[in-house]
Amino acid sequence: MAEKALLTVRGLKKDYRLTRGWMGRRIDVVKAVDGLDLDVAEGETFGVVGESGCGKSTLGRCLLRLEEPSSGSILYRGQDLLRYDAKALRSLRREMQIVFQDPYSSLDPRQTVGRIIAEPFMVHQPLEGDKLRPRLEELISLVGLLPEHLSRYPHEFSGGQRQRICIARALALHPKLIIADEPISALDVSIQAQILNLLVDLGRRFSLTYIFISHDLRVVRHFCDRMAVMYLGRIVELAPTPEIYGHAMHHYTRALLDAVPVVNPNLRKERAPLEGDVPSPITPPSGCTFHPRCHARQEVCAGKAPVLSELEPGHWVACYFPKTAGVQRI
Repeated sequence: MAEKALLTVRGLKKDYRLTRGWMGRRIDVVKAVDGLDLDVAEGETFGVVGESGCGKSTLGRCLLRLEEPSSGSILYRGQDLLRYDAKALRSLRREMQIVFQDPYSSLDPRQTVGRIIAEPFMVHQPLEGDKLRPRLEELISLVGLLPEHLSRYPHEFSGGQRQRICIARALALHPKLIIADEPISALDVSIQAQILNLLVDLGRRFSLTYIFISHDLRVVRHFCDRMAVMYLGRIVELAPTPEIYGHAMHHYTRALLDAVPVVNPNLRKERAPLEGDVPSPITPPSGCTFHPRCHARQEVCAGKAPVLSELEPGHWVACYFPKTAGVQRI
């Protein structure tokens, strides 16, 4: 996969145990992330897409150990994060930050913006008063807000401004990796482009590596260098973004691309057939979890899950009967 990887993930799993029935005697297991492998190169923007409930956000939280993975390995600069205790992990958290989906719930309403942005310094890198204030003003200016906004509270800002505050907080300690968990999905359409442009500018200025989690394929197309498509906790296709949009091989990926609205009626094409709904993650189908909805399924698909294989240079697909030719669809 990616060369000179900043982040290397192998066999990552996250299971949630659910108790049901009388006195909680029945135990169900939800495989939110099911044996996932990926590499993220330093300086690239890596997209993760899929339907709601496919495990995108759980993956992002596991990578930072906000959720503890059930098994697997997460190597950051060659260091296995799962072997670190809380104290040792704190030193690496300065280099890894997250921007959450909802800017309304990710900011403490009882604290001023200045205190919110200053919190990383209080935890990781104490600064004296005469040095802290200029740094806070620098951060708030980087995201397009004014120094006088530091004394205000989150409820005094719009959704887009709140997300800018979240980005400023994430930048406080000069991180190398930022996980953006659907950072624009809760914002007005008119504001989404502004936040995306801000992320692009900051990424170039500070040589940031992004893992961009989204369900909006049009955004991922213009923002990400490579992308992975997830379905029920597994990656079904991984490739450079132009390859996915020009030559998608997995039938699920092609169905996602066909579902993107096209404004020009002359460019609309017949959609690939997609049957049924997403299965329950508590009782996923055997073999390829997508096979009950796939029009190209064969008997082998229900037997054993296909392995993610490199069918073309840099293009990985988990499918027994992949599409070998594609067309530009968006």
